[in-house]
Amino acid sequence: MRVVLDANIFISALISRQGNPAKILDKWQRKEIEIVVSAAIIAEIDRGMGYERLQKKYHRIREERAGLIEDLKGFATIAEPQQKLSVVQADESDNRYIECAVESGVNYIVTGDPHLLAVKEYQGIVVISPATFLALLDTDV
Repeated sequence: MRVVLDANIFISALISRQGNPAKILDKWQRKEIEIVVSAAIIAEIDRGMGYERLQKKYHRIREERAGLIEDLKGFATIAEPQQKLSVVQADESDNRYIECAVESGVNYIVTGDPHLLAVKEYQGIVVISPATFLALLDTDV
């Protein structure tokens, strides 16, 4: 299954290895799912992990930031959206996830972001929480 993950999933996975975001990244590392990203998404993940307050509070983010970015560049599927969309009005940067999902033909965007979750569905792409995504994967087995 191919999926687009919001930056908050990656950051949350580095903050806690016990939560649903970490379980999702574990599934990616075991090649059970395929993550699709764009250059804009990688930049947002890197920028988010670079926030000083996160760097000070969570040593794993400091230690694993560069490795995660390299893993994404080397092992995730890279899509480069050809069209700009304006689906999410409340946070324009959230549209990068929808653009990537549309370009790559994935079925799901996984996020904890309330602006993206409010979209629910766009052109057949379902926007769901990490817990819902994991439950979906468990039923597909």
